[in-house]
Amino acid sequence: MKVLHLDTNHPLLLEQLSQLGFENDEDYTSSKEDVENKIHLYDGIIIRSRFTLDQQFLDKATNLKFIGRVGAGLENIDTEHAKHRDVFLASAPEGNRNAVGEHTLGMLLSLMNKMTKANREVKKGKWNREGNRGVELDGNTIGIIGYGNMGKAFAKKLQGFDVEVICYDIVGGVGDENARQVGIMELQQKSDVISLHVPQTELTAGMINSEFIDKFHKSFWLLNTARGKCVVTKDLVKALKSEKILGAGLDVLEYEKKSFENMFTQKPKAFKYLRKAKNVLLTPHVAGWTLQSKEKLAQTIVDKIQGRFC
Repeated sequence: MKVLHLDTNHPLLLEQLSQLGFENDEDYTSSKEDVENKIHLYDGIIIRSRFTLDQQFLDKATNLKFIGRVGAGLENIDTEHAKHRDVFLASAPEGNRNAVGEHTLGMLLSLMNKMTKANREVKKGKWNREGNRGVELDGNTIGIIGYGNMGKAFAKKLQGFDVEVICYDIVGGVGDENARQVGIMELQQKSDVISLHVPQTELTAGMINSEFIDKFHKSFWLLNTARGKCVVTKDLVKALKSEKILGAGLDVLEYEKKSFENMFTQKPKAFKYLRKAKNVLLTPHVAGWTLQSKEKLAQTIVDKIQGRFC
């Protein structure tokens, strides 16, 4: 079978697929239109987030048998139409879940201990100990929204702390020894920290808004290493100003382009506030972006394709 690679990935993807008998073609520069004109020649596609594989694209891929998405989510693929076309979809949340868990914990500890603020001040020659007094994580209740691969990885990282970990998910029975599953009302009543680990869907888009935030009984810290569009940024800024949200660690932003690869062009007023806020930590969609995860993501895709077609 012929496979078209649309994004660069770890070289083991090309090497191992070739060893399994697949014929690899690489095209990292052609326009979507040009790729559409030749996609009928291929049985498989390997992609990260270069462009959206919509219904029009999939209808032109008349011989397509599988899509390997080297990442956790599938929001850049029309999954319903792909399933209708009997196309096998392979994503790789197993490949970067540990990286996301570590990054999320790192953001939380950095925020609570004002590490970014202190670092900037010391580099400017300012030695302000009292102004950088932190708070400890122990004794807090951590609420995880979305308890799949990423949520479970974060919960596991928290086991060295004296904290209560609770989780909320639309799927029942997902709680485990690391987190107790609760309803949304208990989550909003008890949580001191909220960490998002949900995919981008119609249900999760804009879910963290003023109405949702106002229902929390306590002020809380917010972490988002999931998808930017799950948080309404202007409502987040409002909550930061009122101190209903004590601080935010954001690896993803509402304004990101679909490819995730380049800085977004729009700079709304809300984003300007986030850039200046001392209690906001921003990273460029790299929570799952480690040297180790690059290899594990690729290996996961190879393993899933091999299990299905070899």
